[in-house]
Amino acid sequence: MVFRQSDLHRLIEKKLSGHKIVVVANREPYVHRRVGGEIQVVHPAGGMASALDPVMQACDGIWIAHGSGDADREVVDEFDHVRVPPENPGYTLRRIWLTPEQEKGYYLGLANDGIWPLCHVTFTRPRYDPRDWEQYRAVNRMFADAVLQEVGDEPAFVFIQDFHFCLLPRMLREANPRMIIAQFWHIPWPNREVFRTFPWGEEVLDGLLGNDLLGFHVHYHCHNFLETVDRGIESRVDLDRYEVYRGGRPTRIRPFPISVDFDAQDRKARGGEVAEAKARWANDLNLRDGQAVGVGIERLDYTKGIPDRIRGLDYLFETRPEYRGRLRFVQIAVPSRQGVPAYQQISQEVDEAVAAVNARWRSETWEPVTYIREHQNPVDMMALHQLADFCVVSSLHDGMNLVAKEFIASRHDGDGVLILSRFTGSSRELGDDAVMINPFSIAEVADAIDQALTMPEEERRRRMERMRSQVRRNNVYRWAGRILSNLLRFDLPEPDEEDDR
Repeated sequence: MVFRQSDLHRLIEKKLSGHKIVVVANREPYVHRRVGGEIQVVHPAGGMASALDPVMQACDGIWIAHGSGDADREVVDEFDHVRVPPENPGYTLRRIWLTPEQEKGYYLGLANDGIWPLCHVTFTRPRYDPRDWEQYRAVNRMFADAVLQEVGDEPAFVFIQDFHFCLLPRMLREANPRMIIAQFWHIPWPNREVFRTFPWGEEVLDGLLGNDLLGFHVHYHCHNFLETVDRGIESRVDLDRYEVYRGGRPTRIRPFPISVDFDAQDRKARGGEVAEAKARWANDLNLRDGQAVGVGIERLDYTKGIPDRIRGLDYLFETRPEYRGRLRFVQIAVPSRQGVPAYQQISQEVDEAVAAVNARWRSETWEPVTYIREHQNPVDMMALHQLADFCVVSSLHDGMNLVAKEFIASRHDGDGVLILSRFTGSSRELGDDAVMINPFSIAEVADAIDQALTMPEEERRRRMERMRSQVRRNNVYRWAGRILSNLLRFDLPEPDEEDDR
């Protein structure tokens, strides 16, 4: 069976009847901003928020997040609540207000200048500042207090997201032992030797072991975590059952590959808005008949391999002159964490790489790389996916990477080629049909683009059909259902191939 939003809703009603459902995440799913004197609602960039939003609409729960928009305070009630989505409210967003000092220390400092590079191992050195650690601890306490205010004495299932809240599970466990707590870690977990560099490692591990269930994208990250715990903190690790006992209470460690709402994205991709946006892109890019298009869409982050990708294009034009004037590559990179020095550096590096390849190969009528540094709405991204002959996902290290699955969900025409880094979690599911690359090798990037543009149509469609079937069956609702089934110990029916026919 294909597990859908309605199935998840019924599952929650049956298994968690009487429980409040609370999601805790740093990022809010909807941001209110003032634009030209009016308040507009923006969907922030990033896979986590877009993946969890439909799940929350299925359960009418509470999402607790940092209020980051300049108009966020104007739309909340006296409890800092606002119902979302605006057009069809399905759940409550509770906003937490952080001071600039707290945001700098907790988010830009410890989380993104410390834990993020620690876990991604992309040759960017982590920075550990004890002042950032104090802010991180204080903000985790703020979120714990908010959860406890929302839940009170009622039964609750709290679903914590990511590396911003390592200490939160233990705080909640000590305050309310009856609470059901799960956490999903959206990024990789490093090996134990790398983790040993983290000065507050024991406190982090103790915090995470306050969960009933801790989920990662792939088995490899689960194994790294278990080995880290085994050597890093007093506990009993059961490698056969993938469980850790700390203080007599077990924490289950499991892989749950996250996905997208395939059906919703597929329906939207077939709509008239996307068709209009596709024509607009073609006009804005001044595409000519016979011109090929490649695309890359992600946050501007040093883990995404954007400079290597651009240098791979440069190598393609150098070694295969037939693509000069024939291939246009559109790179969208949404600015992110601009207060962190490493992000300022990657921004400059991408600017220089794009400028170099365009200066070397452009002509009066053609520019090889179109670089756009701003957020695009879902309609425009789907349209660009459909316009592209290939999509490049060349992350140097990634937990999953939902861009790959969003590209597949957008391609209702059954065409297009996905070029995918073997260092992404999504490569475990899609590696047989995507064109796989080592993103550190510009020669492999160039070869993959050539393969994508010379692949026979029949083969392209066969590969895309299999990838779409995979993403359709293993959608975001099945991801959430598997987490609940593991947490509450019941069997979730496996998807049936016939559902896709």
